[in-house]
Amino acid sequence: MTESFELRYVRGHVEVYDGAGRFCFSADNVSEAREELREMAA
Repeated sequence: MTESFELRYVRGHVEVYDGAGRFCFSADNVSEAREELREMAA
């Protein structure tokens, strides 16, 4: 099963939330957020 995530732009950075709407982490940009998600999945 693949978990879903939502990326939200907030005050100049990106916040990542899980499928239940819980905050996971923040990143400086979308590329950084996606890299962190890849690392979490590994």
